[in-house]
Amino acid sequence: MADLRGKLAILADAAKYDASCASSGSRRGNGGIGLGDTDGIGICHSYTPDGRCVSLLKILLTNYCIYDCKFCINRISSDVPRARFTIDEVVWLTIEFYRRNYIEGLFLSSGIIQSPDYTMDQVTEVARKLREEERFFGYIHLKAAPGASPALIQAAGRYADRLSANVELPRDEDLQALAPEKSLRTVELTMSVIRDGIREYKAERVKSLLAPRFAPAGQSTQMIVGATDATDAAILDRASSLYTSQRLRRVYYSAYSPIPSADRALPAAIPPMIREHRLYQADWLMRFYGFKASELISAVPTVEGAGVAGNLDLDIDPKLAWALRHREFFPVDVNAAGRHALLRVPGIGVRNAGRILAARTHRALRLADLKKLRTALGRAKPFIVTADHHPDSILLDSPGLKQHLQSVRSRRSNAHRESQPEQLRLFAIETARTGEL
Repeated sequence: MADLRGKLAILADAAKYDASCASSGSRRGNGGIGLGDTDGIGICHSYTPDGRCVSLLKILLTNYCIYDCKFCINRISSDVPRARFTIDEVVWLTIEFYRRNYIEGLFLSSGIIQSPDYTMDQVTEVARKLREEERFFGYIHLKAAPGASPALIQAAGRYADRLSANVELPRDEDLQALAPEKSLRTVELTMSVIRDGIREYKAERVKSLLAPRFAPAGQSTQMIVGATDATDAAILDRASSLYTSQRLRRVYYSAYSPIPSADRALPAAIPPMIREHRLYQADWLMRFYGFKASELISAVPTVEGAGVAGNLDLDIDPKLAWALRHREFFPVDVNAAGRHALLRVPGIGVRNAGRILAARTHRALRLADLKKLRTALGRAKPFIVTADHHPDSILLDSPGLKQHLQSVRSRRSNAHRESQPEQLRLFAIETARTGEL
């Protein structure tokens, strides 16, 4: 038991660098038998303030690896302590953790041992034993080894709720410099096998509800931010391409974290966490607001010097940044504009747009109505027309509009903090990510 505890300490810590774990999107009922259920009483969607899921047992099968990816602490040239679980140990841990209500599912990854095929076979065998021998119907997310044979990827998809193959870096030249054993082509070929399996599964489910499942929660990937000089434009272009070609459920962004005995090719300083946050916001705009990656990035540095050409502005969210660069698009009449135009207004989110479209069929909307619909008026007012409001055209065209909106938001935040009783916290918590922009 002491040996198992030591392995768990090493391999749980080694898995923390992978951000691409989430538990949404799966429906796997247990039919009244077995353990776990992702439908209703299954996965509890518990997240940290920065959006990462914490309800899964997140471990590596092993941190031994034959690859020498310079950004990875588990690379072959690293001198970190090594450990390896047996298949039965991972199965036992998952069941025992679940029975104690510590976790609701499993996220299993691994270093590449012997070959991608051997690694994929070992990871899949864990899922097979959980499903078929332990009758475990909780959530399982498996990391696919890029380059593994299609047959092994397909086998994994039959047992896993979600599969993910990490692209890691947005450009092939980045991988050649920092992870020479990997290539974008190899990763995308693996993604294509998963995509085709999901497509076939959905087609078969239309014909019969008894069709075998294949990764019902889809596939995801991860990109490291700040390990190279790749700009946000390159990162979002790659993400957009993967969403289109591979039908990914999510792309996760992970700010580069310096590792012990790091290679000289890696930056000494970590990127600001707000950069990762802005990428998530931009990703949300691409997936739910109809923005293209090219629209979200300025080709020139911001006037205030807060942004770099090809990168997102760190001072303000990417939707507001777009609005300030395209003032000719505004003001938008909330009583006449279509959904596409409403979603371009800062402070009007996807839910807000739907509420506005529904409410205005009954009456012409005024500012008070938008407030009742929980629109962020502090951000929206300079960009909209209502039945009782026309924006200040001088302010809308003013170079100081950005500072004006920042000061309004700052005053509202301070007033809110002063008016609310303070909840004592065990740990300081940064502002959580929000999808409403």
